[in-house]
Amino acid sequence: MNRAGPAAVNPWAPAKRRRTAWSAPDGAELRGPFDIAVAATVVLAPGGTVIGWSPAAEALLGHRAEDVTGRPADTFLEPSADAAGGAPDTGSARVARHADGRRIPVVVLECPLTTGGEAGRILVVEEARRAREARSRQAMLHGLATQSPLGLAIYDTDLCLTWANAAHDQEVGRPLAEYRGRPAEQLYPDGAFQTVTGPRTLNEVMRRVIDSGESFLDLHFLAKLPSDPRRDHLWSCSYYRLQDDDGTVLGVCEDAFDITDRHEAQHRLSLLAEAGRRIGITLDVADTAQAIADVAVPDFADSVTVDVLRAAVEGGEPLHGPAAGRDLIRVAARSGPSGEDAGPQARGRGGGAERAVVYPEGSPQLRSLSSGGRVLDDTTLVVPLRSGGRTMGLVSYLRAAGPRTFDGDEVALADELTARAALGIDNARRYTRERTAALTLQRELLPQYLPPQSAVDVAHRYLPADDLTGVGGDWFDVIPLSGARVGLVVGDVVGHGLAAAATMGRLRTTVEALATLDMAPDELLTRLDDLVGRTPDSPPQPVPPGAEGRTAARTGGAAGPHPEVTTGATCLYAVYDPVSRHCTMARAGHLPPAIVHPDGSCTFPELPPGPPLGLGGMPFESMEFDLPEGSLLALFTDGLVDARSRDIEQGMDTLGCVLGGRAGADLEDLCDRAVAELRPPGTTPDDTALLLVRTKALDGERVAAWDLPAEPASAGRARELVTGRLDDWGLPDLAFSCELVVSELVTNAVRYAEGPLQLRLIRDRTLLCEVADAGHTSPHLRHSTVDDEGGRGLFIVAQLVSRWGTRYTPSGKTIWTEQAFPPGSPGP
Repeated sequence: MNRAGPAAVNPWAPAKRRRTAWSAPDGAELRGPFDIAVAATVVLAPGGTVIGWSPAAEALLGHRAEDVTGRPADTFLEPSADAAGGAPDTGSARVARHADGRRIPVVVLECPLTTGGEAGRILVVEEARRAREARSRQAMLHGLATQSPLGLAIYDTDLCLTWANAAHDQEVGRPLAEYRGRPAEQLYPDGAFQTVTGPRTLNEVMRRVIDSGESFLDLHFLAKLPSDPRRDHLWSCSYYRLQDDDGTVLGVCEDAFDITDRHEAQHRLSLLAEAGRRIGITLDVADTAQAIADVAVPDFADSVTVDVLRAAVEGGEPLHGPAAGRDLIRVAARSGPSGEDAGPQARGRGGGAERAVVYPEGSPQLRSLSSGGRVLDDTTLVVPLRSGGRTMGLVSYLRAAGPRTFDGDEVALADELTARAALGIDNARRYTRERTAALTLQRELLPQYLPPQSAVDVAHRYLPADDLTGVGGDWFDVIPLSGARVGLVVGDVVGHGLAAAATMGRLRTTVEALATLDMAPDELLTRLDDLVGRTPDSPPQPVPPGAEGRTAARTGGAAGPHPEVTTGATCLYAVYDPVSRHCTMARAGHLPPAIVHPDGSCTFPELPPGPPLGLGGMPFESMEFDLPEGSLLALFTDGLVDARSRDIEQGMDTLGCVLGGRAGADLEDLCDRAVAELRPPGTTPDDTALLLVRTKALDGERVAAWDLPAEPASAGRARELVTGRLDDWGLPDLAFSCELVVSELVTNAVRYAEGPLQLRLIRDRTLLCEVADAGHTSPHLRHSTVDDEGGRGLFIVAQLVSRWGTRYTPSGKTIWTEQAFPPGSPGP
């Protein structure tokens, strides 16, 4: 029988001591039913009278020898109902009479006996029930010897083979007579037991059984069959000692069951489990491809190569149908100790890890690409990487030259491994496509070029998150405003991917549009908050744990119901005027900026905290302060200062140390220094936006301002003042148009607004002309008819200037215009 037990059985634990080798478990002897040494035997004379009566006959039938000797056999044996009798070796069924009168079914075997020329007989009698049991035992022994799938072998005390059953002969591939008497290790010279401790060779195991009587169960023995030397086989083996009734050791019995198929099935399941653990855990095409190569080598193939369409690696859509002639690159390869890279020759691709591959005509790879199906060619198995009916590449499984080929189960395993890799590669391809699209969208939405400003010098950095979460919604901008002023904005849409980038683009465009309307920072944030609050895909988000504490610690006060560090969209907007050196700033849930004064001191102004955009319900407040010329202003998102290894307060303190004392340093160098200190290589923080601004000032040589009374004569006075100053600046070519513009603006202010009036000229990158009054009515461009006596002044102004507009102040409004300098005239 198969001695293989459950996995929990200790193979080195001694088995229960067996009975003698020739006894059955119930004590019955494993002999034939008519063994003369134990069966009831009766000797009949030629005339049929009893002349011999064995003790066994007396025990079976109850008659004593002296009672039946000389009497005919009919005394104890009824005549046979079957005249033909039974077969010579099986006996005939008869009925015997016991001495007590009982009738006993028996089986009788008659053996002729010749004595002195007269024929007598020997009757061997066995109870029918015991005869049937004995025949069953004999059939069992015969089945073990001839039909059992379990290999049985008996070795003597010298460990030489003395007997083997038919299954063992079939494994060896020769009849027993040709290898009887050989030592065990000659039959399996390279075999070994797969054990960590204990005996490892056949001789060691069997010698230990013979010497100690210890039995071993379910030992796994790995070797090549003499009849199948191309393939390793694994057996579950058991060993026990053989001894006779006197306890004399006769040898050792081995029973072995070939579990190669079961072991290989378990191995395939283990490979699939390992594939599930390692394949597809990253969103990178090369990593996923390398994972299948690492799983398959060396347990499944000697070498593996993975080639993927360039379009799939870059996130593109693979085409339907065969991929013959497509541009493929090798993204992963691995060879075991005995494997060789038997794939096609590859031409280099700039020295990188990825190589463009070209398959020769007739190669299994090219045939697979052409057909779109699997190709098996001796020791090469090529399986296409397919997803959604599209071929993305192929995996080549190669084995070294030799007899090992891929069987049906191994081909199915390769299909499953490749299918898992294809799913992971397709997911990585989709992620690459989305991330590339998001990065492209975000890059296009961010400022590509910041034009020089008279108000500030600018440097900036944007670093996307370098992890699997993708891009985020951080942005910054520098917006030129009227009157040589500049708007500075930085914001953060928390989240990643296309949705965050699209929301960022919408917010940035809105801020730019509202800023050009010359709105105050608090009013601009109010309008922006209303826009976000009405956007269905931007719901308010919960506040992260601890955000309230961080807000209070940085601002020096309570965060209120809308803490400033939260999820959602945040924004900081500032307006700087280089003429007055005045800065107005407001924030919506954003971190305050860092200000480095010309003396090198660094502070974080305690701006009034505002709720993140979209929450609504609370007003935004602006803060105004003066910035001396040469002040450094740093606007940033929390990705710069927040990290897993530190909190926001520590990050802001570090930023203050980096910027402090360096108000006059090169802005580009300061950006690099801040990024290197706060975002060292290898970290994977959130997206980061950093905007460094150094303020400048427009002195009296470039600015002229006059106060005028609200009376008609002020128009002429304004023309004189403008003409004189343009002559001083060397811009007489602009005198005529500027006089006309000033005259119309002052005239309108006197007629429709309230005084006093202020006229201001600014020589910036263009000539700026401003007329301020105390009215709040916005002028409108009109198209007058031929019968109208007025209404053409603003239309004339619009034709003479490049830009014009209105901005409102707490004391009224200002009408402003811009005129380009004539070619060859002195600029700013």
